Amino acid sequence: MSTSLPTAQHTGTRPAGKEAERGGRGTAPKGGLEGRRTVVKVVLFLICLFWIVPAFGLLVTSFRPPDAVRTSGWWTLFVRPAEFADMTLANYQAVLDAGMGNSFVNSLVVAVPATVIPILAAAFAAYAFAWMRFPGRETLFFCIVGLIVVPLQASLVPLLQIYSRVGLTGQFAALWLAHTGFGMPLAIYLLRNYMGSLPREILESAKVDGASHFQVFWKLMIPLSVPALAAFAIFQFLWVWNDLLVALIFLGSGDNQVVTIALSELIGSRGQDWHLLTAGAFISMIIPLIVFFSLQRYFIRGLTAGSVKG
Repeated sequence: MSTSLPTAQHTGTRPAGKEAERGGRGTAPKGGLEGRRTVVKVVLFLICLFWIVPAFGLLVTSFRPPDAVRTSGWWTLFVRPAEFADMTLANYQAVLDAGMGNSFVNSLVVAVPATVIPILAAAFAAYAFAWMRFPGRETLFFCIVGLIVVPLQASLVPLLQIYSRVGLTGQFAALWLAHTGFGMPLAIYLLRNYMGSLPREILESAKVDGASHFQVFWKLMIPLSVPALAAFAIFQFLWVWNDLLVALIFLGSGDNQVVTIALSELIGSRGQDWHLLTAGAFISMIIPLIVFFSLQRYFIRGLTAGSVKG
């Protein structure tokens, strides 16, 4: 009587060769995915490096004496480490003595109201577009959003003529109104999308309790819309703080000049004092960095507001 060895067909198992072949095919995509991730990480690292190196060079230059700045590049500091002893804070002292402190305060006086005013106005408009029904609502919203693509430069001359007639030229109020008008379309768009994505049950339950639209707006919509408000606040504050064109046209130089105008005057008539420009640039970056890092946790949540409902 002959005995037969169990086969793969009888035992329900696959041959080892086929298992190895299938295993090889299964692990290949994983290895390819890891390779693509590595490439992405390398590319991101190079992008960050190309972005950081110039800023680092400006930082090193801001501490170097003027003679060293004019005769050699900032990277020579690492070739000749003895030059570290020549690092100085004289550039920062010269910038502060040139009136940068007053310009710093002026920029705060301009940037804070020019950020708060459009946020408040846009929040009211966004609530109306998201939850109130009135004739022409969609058409009006599309017209406001379409203003985002209107070039800023196209409105500077008409606004300057209007400000000259009413006596606002050279006043902080001129910049408040200008930046409010320029920032409103984007603010309404972001806040309307966010408020429209909130659960309708919240609004309906508040109405059942007898709350008016004004009460719903202040007690529900504003607290729930903090991420979108913070995201726009970052955009608007950085835009106003770093603006040179609008401030130069409507405010000009003098006692009311802002940081960007003061920086443009630091370099000198022939560009000979650009070492002062590097120090002034880092002084002007203090407040924007504080604003960004204090609100960054809301930044992504505010930008993606309204993209997904559910």
